[in-house]
Amino acid sequence: MKYNKADLPDTMSDVSSAYSEKLNWVGMEKIAIPLAIPIGENAVSLSAKIDVYVNLEASRKGIHMSRLYSLVQQSLANTVLTSEGLEKLLTDLVSSQHKGSDEARVNIQFDLPIVKSALKSNNQGYQSYPVNITQQLVGGKQSTQLQLTVPYSSTCPCSVSLARNLIAEQINDTFDGETLSKEALLTWLQAKDVALATPHNQRSYAYIDMTIKGNSWPDLRHLIFEIEKAIGTPVQTAVKREDEQAFAKLNGENLLFCEDAARKLTQYLNMVNYISEFSFKVEHQESLHAHNAVVIHSSKASDSG
Repeated sequence: MKYNKADLPDTMSDVSSAYSEKLNWVGMEKIAIPLAIPIGENAVSLSAKIDVYVNLEASRKGIHMSRLYSLVQQSLANTVLTSEGLEKLLTDLVSSQHKGSDEARVNIQFDLPIVKSALKSNNQGYQSYPVNITQQLVGGKQSTQLQLTVPYSSTCPCSVSLARNLIAEQINDTFDGETLSKEALLTWLQAKDVALATPHNQRSYAYIDMTIKGNSWPDLRHLIFEIEKAIGTPVQTAVKREDEQAFAKLNGENLLFCEDAARKLTQYLNMVNYISEFSFKVEHQESLHAHNAVVIHSSKASDSG
């Protein structure tokens, strides 16, 4: 006997009274997709991981996962990611379940490579930023969440003050009398055998979660650069000696407790008109301690953290 597709069993059509609970989200995670991300007037091709979900009515035993997978492939693979494209995908995901679902969610994870120029030299290099975009259709309304991880450098103001104090003490102990020559001081400061006190600094991170208004998707590169500019001490890629010196100067001009970084970041995010809400954690991975210094903050006044 020859069988065709219609003869294959469909266990999803087997509805039993034992299955009577509505489920919030059912789907698949970590679907591999080649994707293009708009950056200015161009697009960057990269590899992304997609999570896709729909809710499930109590009267249905399960969802049609193959339909979700096929729609993700058709809508996202080798295409330029847009809010409008995700809106259509979410609507199609709901429709694919034949009244078994009325809500859908897509989560897109990728690392965005961005070219950054050195501070002084003509060199440049790539830096990668983790990005997570979640768009969902819930209660008939679309919403978008954007998560970014932005690293930066932080030099402790307290450590700088204490280092300056030790340097002043060393100058006082080294030179006799009430005055000293400029030449003698410069020679002493640059002597290889003089171990002056140095302040401690650390690689730090801002983990930012933003609710985006409507279709006002940002240029991710511009947003990342503006966040780095607001904090003031972005990490570098290609570095020559003149770049490292400029970086040391930049850190010296922008001393940061984690509270300082949090307030700078809050001030910037409050000014961005396409962000309706935000929350973040800034984390200073201490070189002095074995633990980290953090601030958790939200634009919602009622959020206790």
